[in-house]
Amino acid sequence: MNEMMRTEQDAGDGLSKQRLRAWLRILRATRLIESELRDKLRVGHDSTLPRFDVLATLARYPDGLRMSEVSSHLKVSNGNVTGIVERLVSEGLSERVSVEGDRRAMRVRLTEAGKTRFAAMAAEHEAWVDAILADFDADELDTLISLLSRVKERAKP
Repeated sequence: MNEMMRTEQDAGDGLSKQRLRAWLRILRATRLIESELRDKLRVGHDSTLPRFDVLATLARYPDGLRMSEVSSHLKVSNGNVTGIVERLVSEGLSERVSVEGDRRAMRVRLTEAGKTRFAAMAAEHEAWVDAILADFDADELDTLISLLSRVKERAKP
């Protein structure tokens, strides 16, 4: 019985190591893709990935969001979003609008110039991601998406 327990434990340890290797591969792939996207956004649009993320979030909500809602969607602090939004407002890409019924509250939303600028960035972003993942066929992408969805569900708090 001890020999059997040791064999099961060794198999479990091997699986544990394999899971760790899988996690490290996911992390490395994510970092490499993010690095490439950051470089392309910087060079092609004089922008950053966090700025792109704020624009993308605002693009999904045409009526605008409160700053706390933007932060919540992006899973970052209000302070991180505030500086980005300030720059977007100063560049005429976003604007603050009053919340009906609450004079103290403000929403931030994209201006027409912001929508146009983001649309151009988003189209290129999609093309960059498409090129990075071009070696995968539809079935492989479906499998990858399914497996990563399972990881996401398991990792939820």
